Amino acid sequence: MNIFKKFMVGRYGSDQLAVALIIFSLLITWTAELIRLPLLTLVGYVTLGVCIFRMLSKNLTKRSMENYKFNILISPAYSWFKKKQKHLIDSKTHRYFECPNCKTNLRVPKGKGDIVITCPKCKTELKKRT
Repeated sequence: MNIFKKFMVGRYGSDQLAVALIIFSLLITWTAELIRLPLLTLVGYVTLGVCIFRMLSKNLTKRSMENYKFNILISPAYSWFKKKQKHLIDSKTHRYFECPNCKTNLRVPKGKGDIVITCPKCKTELKKRT
């Protein structure tokens, strides 16, 4: 194990982009094997080769910038999934409504009957049943 640690000293290693490339490579390769497309299999292997190149690279600044740009690209989808996860967790105790004026998400407790909800951003009032 010490040999591997010494080998990896000064190298970039794994990050979110590397994990995404590995998953993409596996999916493409498995799909290509199922439908018998050798060119698509090659694309999967090239993607895996790029991932290994990135992990063994000693150009840390360039690799971290690639990861930074990837995270900026993927952040809207990530935040959307996190928001849906939070709504799912809170679904037993709270309801979510959207303000028709400013599109803000409003969280109110369940089981209060007909209530008037005031948007904290634009002060629009909604009458909803919780």
